Amino acid sequence: MAIETEHHPILSVIRERQSVREYADRDLPDEIIKDIIAAGIQAPSALGLQPWQFVVVRDRSLMRRISDYCKPILAEKIEEEPRNPGIDTFLAALRDPEYSIFYNAPVLVLVLGTREVVSSVIDCTLCAGSMLLAARALGLGSCWIGSATLAGQNPGLITALKVPDDSQIVAPLIFGYPAASLPPKPERREPRITWIP
Repeated sequence: MAIETEHHPILSVIRERQSVREYADRDLPDEIIKDIIAAGIQAPSALGLQPWQFVVVRDRSLMRRISDYCKPILAEKIEEEPRNPGIDTFLAALRDPEYSIFYNAPVLVLVLGTREVVSSVIDCTLCAGSMLLAARALGLGSCWIGSATLAGQNPGLITALKVPDDSQIVAPLIFGYPAASLPPKPERREPRITWIP
């Protein structure tokens, strides 16, 4: 029996998910954030250890502090990359005092992983992926802000974010209502697949 995949709801959500970098000035209810986290913790984890915990940040001034700390470090790293128009545009944004790496999203959720669990980064990455899909299923925008993990180098920010000593920031995720119509999602290249009969 053939399986109909073209219009399957979960597959549609996966195909439609994209990173959103412009948000409406509108709060996200706590219940929705809890629903997104509840979806995340359904992800698989090695030995069922579930080595994740979460920090929900709504404090815009703290998000600004994180952004202002991360931007120059990120700019320095990017300056070492080969030049191309995309890099130059991003560097210019990082040097703009008004630019926020969080794109003015109303909520930042940090997925933290327990340091002593060997599979923690992989497990928390799977959790974060499920959270991004849940956001799309709920009609929300989301984006993984990998550069925000640099905040883990700053003891003051770690204290302000209440990250326990036994944990590390694995996935900084932003969520909110998209500000306007989204640009087209970039086309995905055909995957390289090796079939072994």
